[in-house]
Amino acid sequence: MRTTTTLKAALFSLLLTCGIVGAQPALAAGQTVRVGIMSGEDEDVWRAVAANAAKHGITVKVTTFSDYTQPNEALAQHDLDANSFQHKPYLDAQIAARHYAIVPVGFTYVQPIGLYSRKVKSVEALPQNATIGVPNDPSNEGRALLLLQANGLIKLRPDVGLLPTARDIADNPKHIQIKELDAGIVGRAIGDLDAAVVNTDWAIKAGIKIPQERIAQEKVPGNPYRNFIAVNAKDASAPWVKTLVDSYQQANVASSILTVYHGATLPAWEGAPQQ
Repeated sequence: MRTTTTLKAALFSLLLTCGIVGAQPALAAGQTVRVGIMSGEDEDVWRAVAANAAKHGITVKVTTFSDYTQPNEALAQHDLDANSFQHKPYLDAQIAARHYAIVPVGFTYVQPIGLYSRKVKSVEALPQNATIGVPNDPSNEGRALLLLQANGLIKLRPDVGLLPTARDIADNPKHIQIKELDAGIVGRAIGDLDAAVVNTDWAIKAGIKIPQERIAQEKVPGNPYRNFIAVNAKDASAPWVKTLVDSYQQANVASSILTVYHGATLPAWEGAPQQ
């Protein structure tokens, strides 16, 4: 069973890294594709994607959201044709909770989650009984706790996978207090906390100085939190999906990602420029 799971994971990563699409976009001329994204910097990124898609006869209509739970529901209800905002652990949690038939079709970018502080300059300087804010949705809370473990602040129970909760903390030598907050609030609360684990997009929106106030960050190689374009399972082989993914995985889009996110977010498809 473990071997089968490993093979499936490897196949998933290979297909997405290569972009389940082929090297040349399939034509789906004259079609409008409705895509849901999070509001903010991604709007600039998707303007570049839309310009690429238009060259192949596809009109990309973007709908923006401010709540992470909305784009998958809108996709499942067929109010969207695709969305682009999430990573695999988040989608897996959503599928388990809501039974969506949604599948990834091509990697977009990765946003290494960071631990930020305005009170200390290093992880080692965090005091006993420090209060650390973390996002309260299952996938990002798990991601935050794994980051704290990687930096020696806590130890989680063995075999917790990618979705641990605060109840899975097995050892807490500094008696860290975990404060669960909405992903959009935790960054803005940083002044009231000793430190906060914040998603890159929300850190930018909260005015956090990413290089200066970051005291720890996820490793990028092999990161399971690469974002992707997702569609309803029944549409996965549709020609417009191939065109959409290929329109995203282009050099001008990579340049837009690096520019609007000030280098804090990295293109995640195979061969994408990193600077």
